[in-house]
Amino acid sequence: MKIENNKLVSLIYELREDNREGRVIEKLDVTRPLKFIYGKGMLLPVFETNINLLKAGDPFSFKLASDVAYGDRREDMIINVPVEVFKTDGKINEDICKVGNEVPMSDSEGNPLTGIINEITDTYVRMDFNHPMAGFDLFFSGKIIEVREPTGQELTGTTHSCSGCGDNAQSDCSGCGTDAHSDCSGSCC
Repeated sequence: MKIENNKLVSLIYELREDNREGRVIEKLDVTRPLKFIYGKGMLLPVFETNINLLKAGDPFSFKLASDVAYGDRREDMIINVPVEVFKTDGKINEDICKVGNEVPMSDSEGNPLTGIINEITDTYVRMDFNHPMAGFDLFFSGKIIEVREPTGQELTGTTHSCSGCGDNAQSDCSGCGTDAHSDCSGSCC
């Protein structure tokens, strides 16, 4: 069966910065594959384009320039958030508010965002809302493990298994595998 819209795809990959010899960002193996419904917008469209029509057992490798992956890093995505946002009963919540933490937030329209805390002062918390992979060219190499019809439950919603490169809030758990971003908050493809 070939990869096409509404098929459940399971794959493994190694993600490197820039090219085949670049720094390893994330590696998924058969014990931790990426599973998703193809064509549902769970991954970067250009990632899906590169695996379109492959079948189980097929290898893949391709490079995504930063402008088609997560774009360039933008200085306007690094902002000062009033320290009061992080206070509970007049005190900073130190479990959440510490340098390096990824914190789920929302913009003025209620859209979910994740920001990394870069600095904490008496008046503001400096946060970077750029995607962790913004500014990076990405090189993927991997293999398609399975392509099949999804179950009804898989088709209706929660399939994007723990790990890998989702770009959708429905993902169960995804991470980029970098030291600062290896928990269940980032996404890579």
